Amino acid sequence: MNFTPTEEQLAVQKTAREFAQNEVLPKAAEIDREHRHPAELVKRMAELGFLGIAIPETYGGSGFDHVSYALAMEEISRACASTGVIMSVNNSLVCDPIYRFGTEAQKKEWLTPLASGKLLGCFALSEPEAGSDAAAQKTTAEKQSDGTWILQGTKNWITNGPVADVCVLFTMNDKAAGHKGITAFILPMKTKGVRCGTPDEKLGIRGSKSSQIFLDDVRLPADALLGEVGGGFKIAMSTLDGGRIGIAAQALGIARAALEDSLAYAQQRRTFGKAIVQHQAIAFKLADMATEIDAARLLTLRAAYLKDHKQPYGKEAAMAKLYASDVANRAAREAIQIFGGNGYVTEYPVERHFRDAKITEIYEGTSEIQRLVIAGHLAKGG
Repeated sequence: MNFTPTEEQLAVQKTAREFAQNEVLPKAAEIDREHRHPAELVKRMAELGFLGIAIPETYGGSGFDHVSYALAMEEISRACASTGVIMSVNNSLVCDPIYRFGTEAQKKEWLTPLASGKLLGCFALSEPEAGSDAAAQKTTAEKQSDGTWILQGTKNWITNGPVADVCVLFTMNDKAAGHKGITAFILPMKTKGVRCGTPDEKLGIRGSKSSQIFLDDVRLPADALLGEVGGGFKIAMSTLDGGRIGIAAQALGIARAALEDSLAYAQQRRTFGKAIVQHQAIAFKLADMATEIDAARLLTLRAAYLKDHKQPYGKEAAMAKLYASDVANRAAREAIQIFGGNGYVTEYPVERHFRDAKITEIYEGTSEIQRLVIAGHLAKGG
């Protein structure tokens, strides 16, 4: 098995690392402190081709693969997890489903500007009473005699919602059919009747704007339908499979930030006459962090590789997301312990990593849901 990235993949990683170090990292603390959407960094990611990395150039993307995407996501999230998730949503949850399920006309109208960064997207599946249980959708879509659709409902915790131009939206058009009654649409956010709530006040990833989306008598044309009527659940689940690769890479970036910041601090901070990195209690923490991060990275790149080669990857993506998010939280917790009292104050970055890490165990499928997904594949012999 060859673990060496291609020259193309290394070039993407190098570009992402330089951008992250030179432009993102210097602003990360301020973005978090001010709860500010980093519009200037999103614009730069568009210029660098990071908002549609795995989308063909024909549709405005960069034409790279999902391994390149995972490598770039890790680098940018290492600098700022908020900036990383903005990138992840646009790539994984918006561009990818439109590319795979959209019509040619939809790809030209929506995918091209989304992948090139002229527009920014969001993904609206969760609701106040429908998080892990996607089939509990209460947002409705009713087809009218003229072929248009009327939408009503509320969506919750929609990342990029307040700043998005386009939404991949999921509705219930036939409640009696359960998950087979879910239908997806491409929703322009300026459509009459669409309104975003107040941005969520969050524990972490504070520069990533999220909110409720309210749909009041929203009328969409027939060509806004994404995929087939009743095919929304399949679109949502397959999209989340790919999205988990992006969140695993985000978790990797957060974990790496915790390790690198801890190592640098441990080499400078002295107790009992020597740098604390020379104390076994600290050295062992760093060794465990490094080992677990490498293991999580291999799981993540395996899932990306499988997707690139059109092989089943649902179980592997769930494993990567489950493990990487666990590693991120453990690394961030240990980082605070290594920093001691300094880890608990905002002057140092590890408290931000600690707050940012938690969400990776929740969105795009909680850790409990990942275990269900993995167990389901095992039960089927996969």
